This record gives sequence, structure tokens and C-alpha cells, in this order.
Amino acid sequence: MSSSFDEFQSNLESLPTILQKKYALLHDLDKSLQEIQRQNSLRCEQEIEDIKRGLRTGIIAPGSSLVRFSHDALDEQKHSVRIADEKVALAAQAYDLVDAHVQQLDQYLRNFDEELRRERESAAVAAAENVLPSSSADGVAKSGRTEGGRGGRKKTRMVTAAAAQVAATEAASSFPSGMELDLPVDPNEPTYCYCNQVSFGDMVACDNPECKIEWFHFGCVGVKETPKGKWYCADCAVLKNRRKGRS
Repeated sequence: MSSSFDEFQSNLESLPTILQKKYALLHDLDKSLQEIQRQNSLRCEQEIEDIKRGLRTGIIAPGSSLVRFSHDALDEQKHSVRIADEKVALAAQAYDLVDAHVQQLDQYLRNFDEELRRERESAAVAAAENVLPSSSADGVAKSGRTEGGRGGRKKTRMVTAAAAQVAATEAASSFPSGMELDLPVDPNEPTYCYCNQVSFGDMVACDNPECKIEWFHFGCVGVKETPKGKWYCADCAVLKNRRKGRS
């Protein structure tokens, strides 16, 4: 793509010179057209006066073939039309030339965006592969619990989410400032919490094994740090209290 883009850039640099020549030719044609039209207007006015004078004096009879413009006047008018057509054709050439460069530039930009998108995805995947395994292992070791337990599952979810966030941050930092990291979202990725979004940041699990939602973002449930002991979401807490009241 680099060589083809260099070729396009070279052609683009010559575009102003080509357009300048066409516009200069348009200017010359326009001056010639105005002069021919001025001369033809004077000629036609003079011939009209001559015809009127001939009709008054009887030299020219009404309906005679002499009641018309001369061949010179008609030729000047035809020449004016030809010059006008040349102007239109020249203007169309200039427009098509610019339009072709614009379309070519649009295509290069689309190709460049596609390459940049693939590079972003590759960088994000590489960063995630480098961060997630070690971070998850450290998180499980520090918790002292296995994923089979309720508490272990809660700790693992939070560490994994945090590791993913670190991976995304490191991937984004590898690009120039101000460039957004627009990564596609997997439509098959499960969603959680009341907000019905994918897992991100710190999350806490409801200790009700029958909880329909199960995982919640800290911010969505007003939690600022990992709860000590058992924690229930608002819906499960209501059910739990109702069961206590019945018993």
C-alpha cells in the first residue's frame, strides 16, 4: 500500500499545476468569447439599422431574402457557440480530474482505517494474552480459595476483570494520543448486572446460588470495596427477608 500511496501523493502534487493550466485556458476562451459576442452584437445592430433603412427607402422589399443577417454575423454566432462548448468541456474535465482524486483518496483512507483496525485488534489480543494468565494466577493464589467455592469465584471474577482492564489500557497506550481504541464487542459475550453489560472493572457476586443475575459491577450496586462475608443483591435480599418472615 505504501508504494501505491506514494504514487497517489505524487499525482496529487501535480494536480494544482494541471488545474491551473486548465483554468488559464478557460480564462482565455472566456475573453475570446466575450470579444466575439461584442463584435457580433455591434454587427447585428448595424445590419438591423441597414435593413430598416432599406425598407423605408424601398430598396429592400418586405419579405425579401435580404431581410436577414449576413453570413459574417451568423458565422460569428456559430463560433461563439463552439467556444462556449469548449468551455463546458474543459470545466467538465477539471471536475472529473478532481473527483477522480477525491474518490482515490477515499479508497486509500478506507484501506488505511481497515489496516489500523486490524493492528489495534492484534495489539489488544497480544496484550491480553500477556497479562491475563499471570494476573489470574496471582489472584487465585492470594485468595487462597479455588474456583469451586463461592468466595473463590467472586475473587477470580474481580481479578480477571481487572486484568482485562489493564490489558485494554496497555493496548490503548501503544497508539498515539487522541486515537480511540475502537475494538469490536463479541456479541456472544455474556452480560451481567442490572445494566446488562459485559464484565469490566471490579465485580461482586451475589451469594444466593439461585440469583438470576449473579454478578454485579461495584458502581451499579453502590459497592466501593469487596464485601466481607456474604453479600446479596437487592432482589435476593428481599426474597431472603420474606423467607425469614414466613419462618
